[in-house]
Amino acid sequence: MKRLMELQIGESLETVQLEPVSRISLIKYAGASGDYNPIHTIDEEAKRAGLPGVIAHGMWTMGHLAKLFTPYYDEGFIQDYSVRFRDMVFLNDVITLQATLKELNGNKMNFLVKAVNQHGKEVVKGNVLFHMYE
Repeated sequence: MKRLMELQIGESLETVQLEPVSRISLIKYAGASGDYNPIHTIDEEAKRAGLPGVIAHGMWTMGHLAKLFTPYYDEGFIQDYSVRFRDMVFLNDVITLQATLKELNGNKMNFLVKAVNQHGKEVVKGNVLFHMYE
């Protein structure tokens, strides 16, 4: 694995593929986050809300994107993090996490991050500003 400081603009971090989205992971996330909206855990409630089925919490997906940077916390930290939710994540979706270095300014690295489902559709897209220790 390459050290973060060795990356060049346009290069990507190693992708991370998540396990298929499971109901139990969404139930655990609901408990941890306090977001008990039943569209995230109960099929009938999701359908009553006009959805085809249970959907993952947007913040569940966003939180997983931070996993891309876990191997580099000895080099720095996430200083800023912003995303746009572009599509829904459903049970059994397989999400792949990606980050590409967009800009380098001193000890600050700006990454384009995204989560893509098994159909190649972006479900979350955003930016991470990673601050390198001096």
